[in-house]
Amino acid sequence: MASKFTSHLPFGHSKSPSQSSDAETSLTTLLTADQCADLTFLIATITAAMRKLLLDTFTAEEPEIAELTSEKKAKSEEEAFKAAPSDLANVDVEKEDKLRKEKKEQDEKLRKEKKEREQDAKKELAQPEVQELKKEMLRYFDEWRGKVIIRVGEIVNSREEAKEQSPNVEESNVGQNVKSVDTGLRSIADIDDEGEDEDKVFRELYPPVGTSLTGLGKDKRALVLHSLVLIMLSLEHYSAHSRILLLQLASSLDLDLAILKKDEEAVARGLLEAADQQLNADAETKKKAEGSATSRKWKVGLASVAGAALIGVTGGLAAPLLAAGVGTVMGGLGLGATAAAGYLGTLASSSVLVGGLFGAYGAKMTGKAMDDYAREVEDFGFIPIHEHHRPRKLEKEYRRLRIAIAISGWLTAKEEVVVPWRYMSPTIEGFALRWELEALLRLGNSMDSFVKSAAWGYAKGQIIKRTVFGALSAGLWPLGLLKVSKVLDNPYSVAKVRADKAGEVLADALINKMQGERPVTLIGYSLGARLIFACLQSLADRKAFGLIESVVLLGAPTPSDTPDWRKIRSVVSGRVVNVFSTNDYILAFLYRTSSIQYGVAGLQPVLGVPGVQNVDVSELVNGHLRYRYLTGSILKKIGFEDIDVKEVEQEESEMKAVEEMERKEREKKEKKGKSEEEEAKDLEKEVDKRNEESVMSWAMDKVRLGGIWGGGKEEEKTKSKAEEMVEKEKETHPKGEEGKSTS
Repeated sequence: MASKFTSHLPFGHSKSPSQSSDAETSLTTLLTADQCADLTFLIATITAAMRKLLLDTFTAEEPEIAELTSEKKAKSEEEAFKAAPSDLANVDVEKEDKLRKEKKEQDEKLRKEKKEREQDAKKELAQPEVQELKKEMLRYFDEWRGKVIIRVGEIVNSREEAKEQSPNVEESNVGQNVKSVDTGLRSIADIDDEGEDEDKVFRELYPPVGTSLTGLGKDKRALVLHSLVLIMLSLEHYSAHSRILLLQLASSLDLDLAILKKDEEAVARGLLEAADQQLNADAETKKKAEGSATSRKWKVGLASVAGAALIGVTGGLAAPLLAAGVGTVMGGLGLGATAAAGYLGTLASSSVLVGGLFGAYGAKMTGKAMDDYAREVEDFGFIPIHEHHRPRKLEKEYRRLRIAIAISGWLTAKEEVVVPWRYMSPTIEGFALRWELEALLRLGNSMDSFVKSAAWGYAKGQIIKRTVFGALSAGLWPLGLLKVSKVLDNPYSVAKVRADKAGEVLADALINKMQGERPVTLIGYSLGARLIFACLQSLADRKAFGLIESVVLLGAPTPSDTPDWRKIRSVVSGRVVNVFSTNDYILAFLYRTSSIQYGVAGLQPVLGVPGVQNVDVSELVNGHLRYRYLTGSILKKIGFEDIDVKEVEQEESEMKAVEEMERKEREKKEKKGKSEEEEAKDLEKEVDKRNEESVMSWAMDKVRLGGIWGGGKEEEKTKSKAEEMVEKEKETHPKGEEGKSTS
C-alpha cells in the first residue's frame, strides 16, 4: 500500500505536462527532464566555485599592485585628463617631475613589500598546522557538498546522475564564475551618501552563473529557489555554506535578495507553527494514551496508517500532524503540501529536529543554559535585540533561519549593550552579546571622560601634525597626555584580556549549538571586534566550519597580520570585512604598548588574504568613540544585509548632539587653565565617580530585575514561548526517546 502511494509522489523523476496536469506542484512537475539536469549542474558548478574560493584563502600570490579593472583604469585616466592643466606655458615641470618620481618610488616600495609578504606567506603556508587547517576545511566542505548533490539528485534526477554530474564541472567554467571579494583599499568617501544598493552589492559578491533556467517565468524561478531552501534544511541543519549556495543560486536565477529573505522568514514561521501544533497534539495524545491499556498498539497503528504517506520520502515514519502542518504552511508558498513536507525530509517528521534547528526554539540563547558560560566570563548572555526594542510583538515573529550576534566594545550605560544595534532589521534574528558589564562600563567612562579632557584636546592637535603610525612607532606622544594615561590604560588592559576570554567562550557556545543549526553573522566594534577575532581564532583551532556566515570588525584593536586573518577567513563562509580609520588616534594611543610590529587592523588594511574586504572610513570616523554611532551607517554604505535605514539616521543624529556636547565640555575645561597634574587628578576623580554610579545602578537593576541584566540566574515570573515549547517537548519526548520519532 505504501509503495503504491509513494509511486505517485512528485519526486525523483520529471513528469510530462500531461502527466502533471492533476499532480500537485513540485520541482519535477515544474521542470522538464533537461531543466532538472540543468539545475543539478548549476548547483554542482556553484559549489565547485565555492570550493575554489576556499582554496584561494591558502595562496601566497597577491594581485599585481598596478593591476586595475578596465572600469577603474578608465576612471583614473579620465580624472587625470580633467586634472591636466589647460595652459601648458604655466606648467611647473619640476613639480610634475617630482610628483612622478615620488609615485614611482611609492609603487616600487609597495611591490617590494608585496614580494616580502608573498615570501613570508609561502613559509607560513608550509607549516604543518596551516596544512592541517586547509585539509580539515576542505574535508568539511566536501562532505557538505556531497550531501547537497546527492539530496538534490534524489529529488530531481537520481542519486547516480547527480554524482556523475559533479566531477564534470569544467575548471574553466569554475574560473569564469569565481570572484573574490576586492581586498584592495576601498574608501567610504568613494561611495554615495545613499550607500551601496543591497542588490547591486549582492550581485557583485555573488555573480550569476549562466543557466537556461533564467528563461523560466519569475514565479517559477522563485519556486525553484523556495524548493532549494527546503532541501537545504532537509540536511537537518542550515549551514553557513548552504546560505552562501542559496545566495549564489538566487543571483544565478536573476532573483532579488529580498525574495530569498522573505522565503527564509516564511519557512521559519511555518516550521515553528507546525512544531507548536505538533507539541500541543503530542501532549494531548500522551495524556490519553497513558490512560489506555492498549496505548502501545494504538501508537503503532496511528504511525503506520497516517505516517505511511511519507515513507520513502523522509526515510522514516513521519509524525503525521507535523508533516501535514509543515506541508500546508509551505504549500502556501506555491508548492504542493506533500512535496513541501517531502523536501524537508526528516525535519518535517520531528519537533525535536525543528527545536534543534532553532536552538530549542530560541530558548537556549536566553535561558538558564547560558549559566554554564557565565561561570567562565562574568555576565555572559544574549539579549534579543528586536524584543528589547519592540517588546509587544509576538515572540515567534522574531524567529529566523539566520541570526546575528552584535557586540559592543565599551559602555557608558548598561543599555548600550543593545541600543547601538537597533538598526538591525527583523529580517534576521538579532542578539546583542552581554559580557563583562562592569569592565566595559569602567572602560567606557574612562574613554568618554578622556576625550572631553583639555589634555586630549591639546594632544590631538599635536598628534595630528604627524601620521598616526609615526606617533605609534616613534612613541611620540605629548607628555601631558601620558600623565593622564593611567585613567585609560588600566581599564583597557583589563577589558582587553576579558575580551579574549569571552571570545573563546562565544566559540564554545557556537560549537555547542546554542544558536541552533543556523548560520551566524558576527558584528562588533572596538573590543567587541577583538572578542570576535578571538572567537574566530578559537573556531579555527578547533576546526569548526560551516557556523559563521559573515563577520564585520570595526576599529579592531587586533593584529592585522596575514596568518591570523587567514585563519579567520577559513572559518567564514561569506563576507569578512575589516573597517579601519587612519584618524583613530584613541585606538593608536590605547594600542601603543602592544606588539605594533604585527600591525593594527583598526588602523590599516589587512593585506595578503584573498576574501578579506577592507573599508577605509577615515573621512567618516575621526575618533574611536564614533563607531558607537556609525556602525549602522557604515554597513549601509557597503551594502550589508538587514539594515533599518530609519534607525541609522537616528543614530547619526544622536552622534552630532554628542559631538557638540563633547566640544563644549572640553572648551569649558580648557578655560580653567589647570596644570597637567591638577587635570590628571580631576580626571581620575571624575572617572571614579562615574564608575561608582554606573556599577551601583547596574547592581541595583541586577538584584531588582534579574532577567537580561542578571545573567539569567534569577527565576523569571513568566516563561517565554520558547521555554514553554521546550518544556512540552521534554514531556512528550522524555530523555532517551528523542530520536524515536525519526528512526
